[in-house]
Amino acid sequence: MNVAILDTTIEIDETLIAESPAEIRAQIREYERGDRRTFDLHVDIPEGVTGDVMTAMLEIPYGETRSYGDLATDLETIPVAVGGACARNPVPLIVPCHRVVGSDGGLRGYSAADGVATKRRLLDLETRERGTEPVQTRFPAER
Repeated sequence: MNVAILDTTIEIDETLIAESPAEIRAQIREYERGDRRTFDLHVDIPEGVTGDVMTAMLEIPYGETRSYGDLATDLETIPVAVGGACARNPVPLIVPCHRVVGSDGGLRGYSAADGVATKRRLLDLETRERGTEPVQTRFPAER
């Protein structure tokens, strides 16, 4: 299914989410308005590296980022594998791959519509709603 958010459209594989498309859209609208920071949706996480990375991404709090290297270290793999798993995320936004950045804070890529521009808008939304600067952990915030 395609969902509209922040002047773009993101494709989400709704077959991996237990709730109805109407509920998915409602929660995304709440997120976009700043009324929701986490999604109350049951996602069927695949097995393997992609599933492991998706599970790790679900642990990244709203308004914070982690690097590909951070996740790779935690999962005992390499950053390229994490990046590939992020690119295969079938439910972007719901599983927040937009919160995964380069070790220098660079945005690198984003598999959803409009790529890095959408990733930037999502991170800007979370920063604005959180009312603080973006929180990056385990690597310098300076760019």
